[in-house]
Amino acid sequence: MITGKNIVLTGADSGIGFEVLKLLAGDKSNKILAVDINNKKMGTLGENVITYQCDVSSEQGVDSIFEKAEKELGFIDIFYANAGYPYYELMDYVDWERTKRMFETNVYSPIYSYQKYREHLNGKKGHYAITISAIGKMAMPGFTTYSASKFAMEGFQQGIRFENPENITLTCLYPIATDTNFFAAANDEVFERPFPVQSPKVVAKKMVKGLEKGKKSVNPSFLFTLSGVLFAVLPPVKKVYLALEKGKLKRFAAKIGKHVD
Repeated sequence: MITGKNIVLTGADSGIGFEVLKLLAGDKSNKILAVDINNKKMGTLGENVITYQCDVSSEQGVDSIFEKAEKELGFIDIFYANAGYPYYELMDYVDWERTKRMFETNVYSPIYSYQKYREHLNGKKGHYAITISAIGKMAMPGFTTYSASKFAMEGFQQGIRFENPENITLTCLYPIATDTNFFAAANDEVFERPFPVQSPKVVAKKMVKGLEKGKKSVNPSFLFTLSGVLFAVLPPVKKVYLALEKGKLKRFAAKIGKHVD
């Protein structure tokens, strides 16, 4: 069990973040600063949860999170950068700002938060966690920009481990598609979900267990772990799987009056 910890959790109002928040808040000795751009649910879990409505996608936003945390919690034992969102789309447009917005939330924010957290610790022991994604290891049809943002975070976590700051434990979560508002956020149009889809409660339980044990990585889906081995040994299986997922993208494109080769 994680007990008696001061914790910052971003993306805490929905999906995996809210399920993690429920588990952490269940032990009343934990004190949690729950951060999200929305505040619909995260304030319902008890007096040990302090809610902070904030957009994490800017330098000023992240700075304000640390200011709030240091005021309310003092020392931060665990900082969990969970906030992020996807696009499901065809890469057939020119839009600098659209790409920038995603990278500000999914990439710049967790990297800058790590820098701030390292500064906050000042050599003391702490635990930094990031939600990366299985898609940060294998791109998927329709998720090009999202995949790129998660590949960036995978590169970040690999690189930062070479520096090996002895006082910081780094835990990375690699969920597959999860049955949350993930799909609604990805596109206003309904689209076929990638296979497989996992429950956010299962993901949250495994992540909290991973945090408790100080694991380097948490892979909540056995199927994804198994597929990595299977795809390496039998590349044609991977080809078939991705062809099926591309078929979903083709049907989505047809639905919105576009075409995919």
